[in-house]
Amino acid sequence: MTINDAPLIAGSVSTVIFATSYMPMLVKAVRTKDLSSYSPTQLVLTNFGNVLYSAYVFSLPLGPIWALHSFYLVTTALMLARYFRYRPRQTVANIDGGDASGSIRAAMLASASGV
Repeated sequence: MTINDAPLIAGSVSTVIFATSYMPMLVKAVRTKDLSSYSPTQLVLTNFGNVLYSAYVFSLPLGPIWALHSFYLVTTALMLARYFRYRPRQTVANIDGGDASGSIRAAMLASASGV
């Protein structure tokens, strides 16, 4: 190993560390499908920024930054897709905080009886 190898080694090791640090979050998101703690705005902006940043990264010589950035591109895109796929749907129960079927049933009975 020479001093000229140090940046490549540092980049490779940090790529592994950054990717490994994301794994618990990714595993939990895949396992639970619960992304309610994520901001959709943050996920969209992160993806947009990653796409723009790709123009710079992929103009550089092939190296650890390509691997790290590719990892970020894929994982943030997957998180955004999973957020929109598994986000809670807005229902009457979510809005009024109660049991939607009971509220709807009561309203239907009241209108049918002319009340």
